[in-house]
Amino acid sequence: MPEEVGYEIVKRGSEEILKINANAWEYSPSIEDSPVVMVYVIDQLAEVPYVSRIVFNQKKNYEYNYKQTQYLVEIAKIYKHLVRQKKVFSLENYGGSVSQQHAMMQYVVYNLLRTDPIGAYVELKRLIRLEKVKVESLKTEEKEGELEFLKLLEYVYDLLDKTTLVNSIRDYLPGYTLGDRALYKYLFRANIIPDFIFTRLMSRLPLDGDQIDAYQLPSADVKVFRLKDDVKLLYHLTPPELMLSEDLYELLSLARSVLAEHKPREEEFLDPEKMRRTFGNIGTDLILELAESKGYDVNYKDVEKLAEILVRYTVGFGMIEILLEDPKIQDIVVNSPVGQTPIFIVHQDYGDCVTNIQPGFDDAESWATKFRLLSGRPLDEANPVLDTELVLPGGRARVAIMNKPLSPFGLAFAFRRHRDKPWTLPLFIQNKMMTPLAAGLISFLVDGSRTMLFGGTRSSGKTSILGASLLEIMRRYRVVTIEDTMEINVDVMRKMGYNIQSMKVRSALTTGGNELSADEGIRTSLRLGDSSLIVGEIRSLEAPALYEAMRVGALANVVAGTIHGDSPYGVYDRVVNDLKVPRTSFKATDIIIISNPVRSADGLHSVRRILSITEVRKHWENDPLVEKGFVELMKYNPELDRLEITDDLKNGDSDVLKSIASRVKGWAGNWDAVWENIVLRGKIKKRMVDLANEQARFDLLECDVVVRSNDIFHKISEEVYDKLGNYDNNEIYKKWDEWFIEYAGKKRL
Repeated sequence: MPEEVGYEIVKRGSEEILKINANAWEYSPSIEDSPVVMVYVIDQLAEVPYVSRIVFNQKKNYEYNYKQTQYLVEIAKIYKHLVRQKKVFSLENYGGSVSQQHAMMQYVVYNLLRTDPIGAYVELKRLIRLEKVKVESLKTEEKEGELEFLKLLEYVYDLLDKTTLVNSIRDYLPGYTLGDRALYKYLFRANIIPDFIFTRLMSRLPLDGDQIDAYQLPSADVKVFRLKDDVKLLYHLTPPELMLSEDLYELLSLARSVLAEHKPREEEFLDPEKMRRTFGNIGTDLILELAESKGYDVNYKDVEKLAEILVRYTVGFGMIEILLEDPKIQDIVVNSPVGQTPIFIVHQDYGDCVTNIQPGFDDAESWATKFRLLSGRPLDEANPVLDTELVLPGGRARVAIMNKPLSPFGLAFAFRRHRDKPWTLPLFIQNKMMTPLAAGLISFLVDGSRTMLFGGTRSSGKTSILGASLLEIMRRYRVVTIEDTMEINVDVMRKMGYNIQSMKVRSALTTGGNELSADEGIRTSLRLGDSSLIVGEIRSLEAPALYEAMRVGALANVVAGTIHGDSPYGVYDRVVNDLKVPRTSFKATDIIIISNPVRSADGLHSVRRILSITEVRKHWENDPLVEKGFVELMKYNPELDRLEITDDLKNGDSDVLKSIASRVKGWAGNWDAVWENIVLRGKIKKRMVDLANEQARFDLLECDVVVRSNDIFHKISEEVYDKLGNYDNNEIYKKWDEWFIEYAGKKRL
């Protein structure tokens, strides 16, 4: 073993890692292939048996996980125990052929046990069998010494027989020969990752996995596996940094070492997009210089790829960035203690999955520091929760972070990925979250400037439905959004021509800071002119202020927000009893839309559905549930898996819809006209979905098309009324359909 080889114990959170410098070795640091490497590891583990992982550094990191490490920890403990047992090696404890027995035992313990513990076990079994035969053939007075030796053999054999290593390969032992390391390749497989990445990846594909899907992201390959004896699916990611040639890897490693010296200043985090561009340009120039000095021939595409990886692992967020590139990922969870469990995700098609990615303690510390700087919010013992957002070239996410003392084992993260473009009502029809008629009703209510609450549990889709409903606001009206973390895709709406102003307020979970509180933000919005007011989430002191806005701005423009509550009464209970809004003020709510995940009977699958669209009547005094203050207009039917209209809606028994009609010429007192307009809106949304499916043109369901369609619908409605003196729904639909077919054809070109 070269003298330059050394090891250290590195503490990462609650983990202790045996890190071995193998750069001077002339061979790969492979426990499974090399008996020399196994000897070295067992010798170190005999001194430090408390480590949870083994990592060799030889340009890259070769890592053996906790389970593999424990195989060898058990062997190391047995070895150390035997060395200390004088009775095993003291010559006076041997009888018969003393020197031969002593040499044999030394060979098994000092040699085989450290280089080939499976071989030691098999050899001991063979020796015991031979010794028993030998003892049987001896006279009584000659047996004593041999019996002592037999006891020693059985003693060591029994120690090995109880180990996890032996029990893991017991069924494969028949036919095993000394020196054959095939079984070690079954037990030990190192994860090989670049040495500048703290995150660990299970790079090899699972041996017992059944691949059920595969697709490509801009920066990685994805495979999804069903695992034997596991209800969770495996989301297996292969990033580009694991597929670099040796030359490119060397350039990346050198460039990273140089770039690591340049620490971004705190003020640079105020403009993260500019910071990434700056580091990208520096990285590109640096890689080109290094390639020239090394005489490596690299093309532009390789340089661009290396610069992108550099940015990701210096000022970026590592593997989190690649996960956020996947539009099918909805949630990413990093549990504490970081470094001991893999990342979990919620996948659009497969639900809850475990990934092959296990972030390191250093990753967590780095992410927490960056989020503190990006958000300008504290994260410490006095403020153990941080809510913020992450905006990257590949995706947007809401981020929730916990730290001690709230999270007793340290940092934990939850990322809620936002769709790149806002959800639309036709998209929700496509995935069966709502029916066309429900979409028509929501569109009608938004146009009618109602006050609306979107309720549901976490991950119920309430914010997405709110965002889709915003697109039903005509672009001629002003919109003001108030959020503590920016979830509504204001940038996209602004680019589509909306007159929209966003306001960011202090998180309800944060104390201090220079941000305005949510209630102050709402009161400020009332001084910004006539606007639709949208509150991202109603959590705390902003609730009374929001209801003040509802009462002041009643019937002028739509006022809407999201709130946690699994039923209309649950929303009422939250607003009145938890958030201390007076009961009389709650009557300013017109509509409550509840959405929640619906699970399959086996518990393995869930889908998001709107469960009810409910209007809030104004006649009740004390309890809207007892006094029939809630009237369901649509209700979810679990047998048919869809929203259905109620008798109240069929019969036109809706104070809210009548109130909207009372302000429209030709609709006042005419329920049929109101109903036909709701049906027309739903029919238009359904036509968009049908044509998109017929032509496999799902771009026709996206926000730019939906907003354009809404504009045309309003224009055509006006033209028909001016021409005929009434809103002829058949004529409106005919003209709209002609436009849509023509528009879809032009958009294809």
